[in-house]
Order: sequence, then structure tokens, then C-alpha cells
Amino acid sequence: MRQAIKSLIPHGFLDFYRRLTKKGFYGDFPTWQAAEEVAGGYDAPAILDRVRNAALRVKRGEAAFERDSVCFEHEEYRWPTLACLLRVAAEHGGRLRVLDFGGSLGSFYFQHRRHFRHLDVVRWSVVEQTHYVACGRADFESDELKFYESVGDCLDAGPVDVILCSSVLQYLQNPYGVLADLTASGVPCILLDRTPFIAARRDRLSVQHVPPSIYRASYPAWFFSRERFLDETRSLGLHNEAEFSSDDDVGIGEYKGMMLVRA
Repeated sequence: MRQAIKSLIPHGFLDFYRRLTKKGFYGDFPTWQAAEEVAGGYDAPAILDRVRNAALRVKRGEAAFERDSVCFEHEEYRWPTLACLLRVAAEHGGRLRVLDFGGSLGSFYFQHRRHFRHLDVVRWSVVEQTHYVACGRADFESDELKFYESVGDCLDAGPVDVILCSSVLQYLQNPYGVLADLTASGVPCILLDRTPFIAARRDRLSVQHVPPSIYRASYPAWFFSRERFLDETRSLGLHNEAEFSSDDDVGIGEYKGMMLVRA
């Protein structure tokens, strides 16, 4: 019913309403710079403080998990993504060595770590911005969980079996360039989760307004043409081994996960 109602409302009006109410995604901008001029930006230290406080609640056992600084009281799992990670572990003799690209303070790890406890080796390495790495090392690092400022630093510390990008690529100015760099690292598998796709021949660049109840921020965000995205991954020598739906629904396209392996 919700989709039927949406189909009756002009697309331009939906964009105008999202912009007016400062919620959701709107626009189709020609360049990243044009989207940045409209976006209000964000207060990075304030966001980190909220994420840190929420993650500490999870660490203390006061919440089941956190995502985007929001705490959840009941356990939920991203089953398809988890299944792909456990498959990687099975293919590597019970070892799971993950490079979590843009993984905040280890949100995915803390949400799913109970399912890793029977593995022989778990090494979860988060690659993040400098201020997140400093916070992660001070408050969350352990024998299993480590933080690095670059992919190169992470790979220097030891082998990696899979790169996880969960809700990351769409927020990068040059996502295809980053994907090419990740592929060039030599890691055999790139696992995407919570990545938005549309049924169009070109990507759409929007601006996202985060609800003030989470934190005040707005920034550019891509919706990827599935056709173009798969063409790009094939050109990099990657095969789409598995594709699955994510729960996210923002009224534009569909959020998916993909398990990309070397062809």
C-alpha cells in the first residue's frame, strides 16, 4: 500500500518535501561539489562523541548493539552478511580475518561477535578516520579488534581474507576509485552490505539529511546504478558471487549486499 501511494505522488514533490522537512534523501546533483554546496555538513567531534557513548553502552552490556550512534535493546543480526563471513571463515580453516573499511568503532563486530566465538582465529581490523582510530584504540581495542588509519597499515599488520564495506561506498566522493584500490590490495573477497542501488543507467547523487534525533548532519550520498556498478566490478576482475537484500528502505531504490570475489 505504501508503495502504491508513493507511485501517485510526483517525484519532484517527494524531493521537495524531504528537503523542506530536512529528512531523508533529495536531489539529483550533477557533481559532488554541487551536492556539498547544498548539504549543511556535520560536526565530526559531536558525532564521534555520540557514537562513542553508544558503543560504550554496548561494551558494558547495557545495549544489544548500536548503529549510527543509536542503541538497540534487542539482538538483531544481518544474517546474509554474517553467512558470507562464516563462509569465508570455513574456506580459510576456521580463520576470519576482516578489514572493516569505514567500520566506525566496531559496530558490526560487536553486533555479531557471539557468532564468531567458535572460530579458531578472529581478527577484526577497522580502517577509519584518524579521530575514530584514536578513540577505538583508547576505548575498544582488544586482542581481536584493532584500528588502523589506512588499508596499507592494516595489511602490514597481517593477512586479510575479506574486506567488509557496510553502508560506506555511497558516502565517498569517488566510490569506484576506492573500490579499485580495495581490489588492488589483493584481498580475495569484498563484501558489501547496506549499499543502495537503483534501476537506472546512471548513478544518482543526492543529499542526505540525518534525522535530528540521531545527530544533525547532511552530506552527499550516491544511489548506484546496479547496471553500471556491476560493469565496473567486472572490469576490476570481480565476480558477483552472491547478492542479497538489506532491510533499509528510504523510498529510493533498494539497499543490497554483494559478495564480490576474484573471477
